[in-house]
Amino acid sequence: MSSIPTKTKVYIYCVKEDKLLVFRHTGFTYEEVGIQIPGGSLKEGEELKDAALRELCEETGQGNFEIVKYLGDSTYNMLPKPEIHHRHFFLARPTGPLPERWQSTEDHDGLRPPTHFECFWIPLRNSQILQAGQGALLYTLFP
Repeated sequence: MSSIPTKTKVYIYCVKEDKLLVFRHTGFTYEEVGIQIPGGSLKEGEELKDAALRELCEETGQGNFEIVKYLGDSTYNMLPKPEIHHRHFFLARPTGPLPERWQSTEDHDGLRPPTHFECFWIPLRNSQILQAGQGALLYTLFP
């Protein structure tokens, strides 16, 4: 019997006032990929917190963020893909002004085609719309 591979991931809840930063992939429909938060895989030898800040900056195309704290972890089965994600969640905040909505492109270091995003803020109270278990630790943001 073969085991399902596990990948370590980081995900970031970036909050300003009572809003959560989310994005959608502009080349896909909502039904295909839904609304997501910034996140991704670690590079070899990278610390979790460093990976979280890097992913946040890469996916948004912005550089004015700070990681506030580590929120915890969860696991998610990526069915039908045979893969388990061990996800580490962080709280971040912007350190400077950001638009309400903007376009960004992640180039993936030239290893695969660029990904295009539309980034925007949603009310934190509506954050249950996040796809694929990305809302697993949202409860930590509420008193």
